[in-house]
Amino acid sequence: MNYTTIQCETPEKGIMVLSLNRPESYNAVTNLMMEELEHFWRERLYDLETVIVILKGNGDKGFCAGLDMKESMETAPKMSTEEFYRFQARLARINLHMRRAPQPIIAAVHGAAAGQGFSFVLSSDIRIISPDAKFSAAYINIGLGGADMACSYLLPRMIGCGRAYEFMYTGKFMTSAEAENLGLVSKVVEREKLMETAMEYAKIMMTKNHMGLRLTKEAINMNIDAGGMEQALNVEDRNQTLLAMGISLKMNKIKS
Repeated sequence: MNYTTIQCETPEKGIMVLSLNRPESYNAVTNLMMEELEHFWRERLYDLETVIVILKGNGDKGFCAGLDMKESMETAPKMSTEEFYRFQARLARINLHMRRAPQPIIAAVHGAAAGQGFSFVLSSDIRIISPDAKFSAAYINIGLGGADMACSYLLPRMIGCGRAYEFMYTGKFMTSAEAENLGLVSKVVEREKLMETAMEYAKIMMTKNHMGLRLTKEAINMNIDAGGMEQALNVEDRNQTLLAMGISLKMNKIKS
């Protein structure tokens, strides 16, 4: 598929950079971008060549302003209830696709990440931001509920319910300093060092067992909602056994 609203490149083997590419519109999500992101993440599901994905927004304006409201105001009034629900479900499930993707995702964020843009950040695994980065669950600001695009699932688990409720009820922006203090992000670096830092993380991860990275992400996803410690241990035990047996098989092949 030839993409128009996103860009993909592989600067080094195993590392793919996905760029939201509507810089003139704050990388806001259109229907076409939704379709292209669906395709991109679907392709990653069984992609053994790509080990790490770095997600960024093109241009100086910001990471992603969320849904393109100009397009939405033109199309939404023409939709039936069923058509709008289908659109809502497809757009929201891009975040599920990101969590289902076996590759760890590193978000490199500058400027505003609002609405769906904020949820893209939350759906990533590691978040590196610049000092001018800011985040908003902006859905509440346009007359909708503050719980949207998986934000009500992800944000309380990351920063605790008290502060998550605050941001979701008010729609106010979370500053880079707040994001760092709340443990939402891994590192704050100057904007010009965002990609350099993201690549540093990616290169460290590339030295690890690639299957181990995939199974670690799977275990994290499963154990966030595990019924208890025993269930979490069962997932970990299975994964470690699979990986240990894989190492053993490789060693036997080398010896033979």
